Amino acid sequence: MSKEQTLVLIKPDGVARSLTGEILTRIEDKGYVVTGLKMLQPSKEQLAAHYAEHEGKPFYAPLIEFMSSGPIVAIRLEGDRVIEGFRALAGATDPTTAAPGTIRGDLGRDWGEKVQKNLVHGSDSVESATRELGIWFS
Repeated sequence: MSKEQTLVLIKPDGVARSLTGEILTRIEDKGYVVTGLKMLQPSKEQLAAHYAEHEGKPFYAPLIEFMSSGPIVAIRLEGDRVIEGFRALAGATDPTTAAPGTIRGDLGRDWGEKVQKNLVHGSDSVESATRELGIWFS
């Protein structure tokens, strides 16, 4: 049986705050294997494909603007139950309520802006991971 794969994005706020190394360390300390890694400036087309299910929602335009505001780091991870495991490691979407010990709980905070800057994205299912990995690691 092959290992599960997932996509993790370190968002522009994580890169700008020089948290890439800290986040990668937490991922590797958990025992997951990085099988793809690249820093890039995301295109509007990549972001539109990635967030297609949110198009038309009030937070869509601010989210695209935020995600295109600087470089991101795209990571392909592999491991047993890595999708579930990374999402637990990342913590709740809202950094204010994310548990201590998680990436968002320890390193994130609410900046009072129109979009939640919460450092990382992780795929939420095998189907999403397959689709998202195709966008960022085609």
